[in-house]
Order: sequence, then C-alpha cells, then structure tokens
Amino acid sequence: MPWTHPTFWILPLIIAAILGTLSALASRKHLRKVYREQFQNPRRERLFLASVGFFIAVAVVRGVTIAIHNGIGPFHDVSVNGRRIHHLVWGVLLLLLTGYGWLLDAGTARAWVGRLLSMTYGVAAALALDEFALWLNLRDVYWAREGRESFEAMGIFGAVLALGVFGGPFFRGAVSEIAYLITRKKAA
Repeated sequence: MPWTHPTFWILPLIIAAILGTLSALASRKHLRKVYREQFQNPRRERLFLASVGFFIAVAVVRGVTIAIHNGIGPFHDVSVNGRRIHHLVWGVLLLLLTGYGWLLDAGTARAWVGRLLSMTYGVAAALALDEFALWLNLRDVYWAREGRESFEAMGIFGAVLALGVFGGPFFRGAVSEIAYLITRKKAA
C-alpha cells in the first residue's frame, strides 16, 4: 500500500509544515492584529487562505515533481499494483473532502475549521490543476509540450483567486462610483 511507504508522506508534510509555519507567524501578537484588521470579511479571508494554500502547494508540487523527474532526493512516483497514482487523484479526493466539510457547515461552526478547509481547498486545487493536461488528453503529458495546459489552468485559477482577494474592494468601489455618477447625471 502506498501510504505505508515513508516517501508517500513527504509532499503532504512539506506543505503542512509551510502552511503551519505561516499560520504560527500570523498568530503572533502584532501580526494577528494586522491580520484581523485586513480580514474582517470572512469571505475575503477564505479567499486569501485558499490562495496561500494554492500557491504554496504549486511551488512544492512542482519542486517535488522536478526532483522525481531528475532523480533527486528520496522522491519517487507512488504506484499501487504497478499503476502510477497521479497527484491529480489526491487533489480530487481533497476537493471532495473539503466540499463535504463545507456541506456539513464544518467551516462555519468553528473559525479554525473554516480556515483549515479554505487552505485545504487551495492545496487540493493545486494538486488537481497541476495535472490539468492529463484531464484533457487522457494520457500522461506532464513533461510533454501539451503539459503547458496545466500551467495555463493554474495561472488562470491563481489569477481568479488573487483577483478575489485583492480586487474585491476595488471592484466594489468602482461599481459604487459608477452608480453614483449615473444617479448624479439623472438628477441633473
């Protein structure tokens, strides 16, 4: 079974260690104050945490896959009965678990669970989208020219996450300003 092999746990442990370290830093007295000021809106906080999980996971997954491809370190592909298990599988499973957690309202009952589910969603999206080209081509094209489709999918999704975090206040302000100008012209 793959989960009994030590290298099976390296990728999740690296991602968890980085996200845990960032969470610990954000819980420090001064940073916690700044964090609370910036993320008073829970939706914006969830988008931010999903973005952090996504971008950290993209960096770690790409680093590990490059190491596997070049035979660096203890990393190797995970196989069961001679069948390679792509990290897309783990991404889909995590997306299912995260979605189920939100269906149960687990993220609204306790703030820390919502934060954990948000980061897990970002990690899961990274794992799944990193092999987006596999979805489209139904064959392993990770290192082939067609593998570029995965970069494009990750770039689009990352941009949407970032836009949600950083663009929300701007777009709300822009819509308010346009509405104000329209009502002012009608009044005149």
